[in-house]
Amino acid sequence: MHAGCLSGAGAGGFRMIARHFSWSGLRCRLESEILVANSSAICLKHPEIMSVPQNTIAIVYDYDQTLSPIYMQEEAIFPVFGIDPSHFWKRCAELVQKQGYDHELAYMKVLLDCLEIDRPTNARLRELGARLTFYPGLPEMFEDLKNTLITPEHAAHGIRVEHYIVSSGMKELIEGSRLAPYVRKIFGCEFATDEHDRITFPKRAISHTQKTQFLFRINKGMLELDQDVNDHMDPALRPVPFQNMIYVGDGPTDVPCFTVMRRNGGQAIAVYNPEDPTRTSFKKCYQLCTHADRVKNIAPSDFRAGSHLRLLLEEMVLEIGNRIIQRRRDDFEAGTVKAPKH
Repeated sequence: MHAGCLSGAGAGGFRMIARHFSWSGLRCRLESEILVANSSAICLKHPEIMSVPQNTIAIVYDYDQTLSPIYMQEEAIFPVFGIDPSHFWKRCAELVQKQGYDHELAYMKVLLDCLEIDRPTNARLRELGARLTFYPGLPEMFEDLKNTLITPEHAAHGIRVEHYIVSSGMKELIEGSRLAPYVRKIFGCEFATDEHDRITFPKRAISHTQKTQFLFRINKGMLELDQDVNDHMDPALRPVPFQNMIYVGDGPTDVPCFTVMRRNGGQAIAVYNPEDPTRTSFKKCYQLCTHADRVKNIAPSDFRAGSHLRLLLEEMVLEIGNRIIQRRRDDFEAGTVKAPKH
């Protein structure tokens, strides 16, 4: 499609838009439609201009100690199956320290050992996920960001906010929680099952360093695990640039993700439990911000409207949305050939 097409079929489309939108919102709608209509021609003339809309703002969350103050196993599984938390975590530590287990594989093995013949199905784990509780303001914040933060101008440009969870915890538990309906994709540790659908063996373990793989999956739009995230993809073709991403984590275990975000122009927030009497949670975040220079922002894990964390998230989302609009305007100007004057 070339610019001349706008004087034909495109012009009729603009008249239709004008009938359905007020004049106050018409300009941004027209700009958005023009950019879509001319994307091929503009990209051919100006390779530096984005060739996919890149209008998604992605907020990516860790789970344990980020969205909830309680480890998910302690809240959803231990009480149901009579597992003693102190014995469980002591056994996990022994496997890590004495036998060289990865932390995630250690807890998955110990869980299977503790459950023995009572091993549940993945469907049962999802049912238990309904027991999970969260920090104040969740899950309400997810809906609030969608309904009240995105302005009509942002909506006219197709800008939207998506939420993702990348956890070293158990995916099935989160899938069954009240958060799941608001989240585009959940990545977490998984178990294989036997012929009776009962969990039998670790199928997928996501370590702290492996979490970064899923940032790139979101960046490239490769959300299915059978897609090779290592395939080269030109930055202009990636649906969620890192500049459109915000990562929220709780401490040193999130450092690899914090680092990826910082190196690629994304935003990151380290959160701490304000109810922790030992201040350990706060000190970890303070160190990351003040001494390790891993993140610029730290905040209490309070997702309610008006809280420090909520204000940070809202301002970051608005800033990214406004930048997307400005980028589109710049692209439109760069791709427009002014008619000769007589």
